[in-house]
Amino acid sequence: MTVPEQRPGSPGTAPRPLSALPDDPEVSRLRFELAIDAAGIGSFDWDLVSGTLSWDDQLLAIFGYDTGGFDETIGAFAARLHPDDRERTLGALQEAIETCGTYDAEFRVVLPSGETRWVQGRGRALADDRGTAVRLLGAGIDTTRLREGDARVSRVLETMRSAFFALDREWRFTYVNAEAERVLHRTRDELLGGGIWELFPAAVGSDFEVNYRAAMDRGEERVFEAHYPPPLDAWYEVRAWPGPDGLSVYFLDVTERRAAEQRARDSAARLALVAEVSAIMSASLGSGGGEEPALQRVAEAVVPVLGDWVILTLSTGEDGRMRDVASWHRDPALRATAAAYAGLRLASVPADAPVLRALQSGRLLTVADVPGAIRPTLPEGEVRDAFDALAPRTAVTQPLLARGRTLGALSVYRGAGRPAANAEEVATAREVADRVALALDNARLFDQQRRLAEALQRSMLTAPPQPDDAEIVVRYQPAVEVAQVGGDWYDAFLQPDGATVLVIGDVVGHDIEAAATMGQLRGMLRGIAHRGDVPPDAVLAELDAAVDALRMGSLATAVVARVEQTPEQRAAGTTTLRWSNAGHPPPLLLLPGGEVRALGTERGQLMLGVDPGASRTSAAVEVPRGSTLLLYTDGLVEGRDLLLDDGIALLRTALARLADLPLDRLCDALVARLRPEGLQDDVALVAVRLHPQ
Repeated sequence: MTVPEQRPGSPGTAPRPLSALPDDPEVSRLRFELAIDAAGIGSFDWDLVSGTLSWDDQLLAIFGYDTGGFDETIGAFAARLHPDDRERTLGALQEAIETCGTYDAEFRVVLPSGETRWVQGRGRALADDRGTAVRLLGAGIDTTRLREGDARVSRVLETMRSAFFALDREWRFTYVNAEAERVLHRTRDELLGGGIWELFPAAVGSDFEVNYRAAMDRGEERVFEAHYPPPLDAWYEVRAWPGPDGLSVYFLDVTERRAAEQRARDSAARLALVAEVSAIMSASLGSGGGEEPALQRVAEAVVPVLGDWVILTLSTGEDGRMRDVASWHRDPALRATAAAYAGLRLASVPADAPVLRALQSGRLLTVADVPGAIRPTLPEGEVRDAFDALAPRTAVTQPLLARGRTLGALSVYRGAGRPAANAEEVATAREVADRVALALDNARLFDQQRRLAEALQRSMLTAPPQPDDAEIVVRYQPAVEVAQVGGDWYDAFLQPDGATVLVIGDVVGHDIEAAATMGQLRGMLRGIAHRGDVPPDAVLAELDAAVDALRMGSLATAVVARVEQTPEQRAAGTTTLRWSNAGHPPPLLLLPGGEVRALGTERGQLMLGVDPGASRTSAAVEVPRGSTLLLYTDGLVEGRDLLLDDGIALLRTALARLADLPLDRLCDALVARLRPEGLQDDVALVAVRLHPQ
């Protein structure tokens, strides 16, 4: 802004800026007045001796007076004050006069038109030589627009569904909205002006203090979630950002949301637990790992999802006696104690103890006060000491029921720091117990059927003869993953003319029908081959015709081999091996020098049961004494992890490397070498080693 200046003799000269004017009192006064006008500030001068109150034009305009209407008295000032603000405002003036101090007040002014304005007044009292106030100088500014803006902000804050408060730099509450009153369980009157650390002492040292101080010190926004203990006992999502006057804090009570999230996580964990228990039982029992190792893994999975520690009880032995076989505690330091208690409790608890009642009744049992129900019944000594160290508070005992029989029990304990199991957790314990029980029962039935099947199978596979000129070894091993009777078989017997017949066969299928068919085929083949000098191809042809004539409707593979020797061959130290193959893996011949040969093609001729008119032929080879002939079923060389061609190649390699072993050890070593992880299918072997001269 410039003030025009006229120089003599130069009309119309451009004005000079104020900064270029001479530095005299009049110029300084002009600068001050311009600044005051620009800011909308009015000034006053109250002579306390005469009582004259002088206002400038700006202040007169703010209060709605014209020059002639203002009588320069404090009464004219008081007349414009809002009735609700009059006493407070005049009191502030009086205090400034009495203390010769400062005056600071914000108040409302009511104009003759009825319009209300907000005015911020500030001033200072001046004293004479005796220290008595004689004059009060000050200024006033219309803050109506600012107040209206604050009011709009306040209305927004008051209608927000989120809690909000503001703190000054001394950590005192300067604003609290209605939602903050509700969430913090305190009124505005209790909060405003109060220090946050005194009103909420549990916040000291917590995430609240750490983040609030960091926001204030570093001038950066902080967003976090934290829990405030009782009486609030709630989780809050907090956003705190610093400003010139202090800290603004927006926060939501997210207790219910976190509880819902926790319930969802707990539900997912329970579902995962049920799936894990099923997988554990299937993997452990299916691979022959045993019941107790499987239950120990289940105990480790159950904790801490369902409880703080757990004991699994199982009926064992022929008499069905109950025994605690697995335990686990979430605290590694207490796992040995839990195991010690599990080893002692059944012999120590009374007959009506929860675990025994659950076993007897077959019903779920919950115990709300384990110390009251159990501790008095325990004898002094190690078992009570272990109980006290474990400090159980509540328990759930779920029997392991399968097909109407109680196989054991699942006992889940919780300490004082964890509430008793709710309905969902009890239901999960029941589901876990049911799956464990069903898996145990199935495994026991599986094992029983397996043992019966193996006994039946072996009863039909007789011991081989031992002729003077050869050693014969047979092996039958059932698969580890199936309980049904298989269709693999072997046979070895002498014909009337002194020749030795070796047979290996495999009926398609793994069930009782396959076993029955195997028994029939084995019996018929013996009858056909034992008549006399019948070559192997004729034996298979007659057997195929019998399968068709008897409507057996079964398919099978087989190899029939005949060990023959003429007097001339005996003298020369050689023997003839004659064989016929009906769709079976080829026999392997191990020569004395270590060479291994496959006899015939990969799968031979057509398998039995397909076409009774199929052409059958025999092949023959003359071998030296000391040779070994190996017949085997495909379970040794074929499976999910092994192709037939690869398996036969592995078998040939193994046979060559193990050639020097005695025949019985050779057969065992071949199975171990080719199937180190266990058999996926039944395996039958028959081997003959010709004695050297």
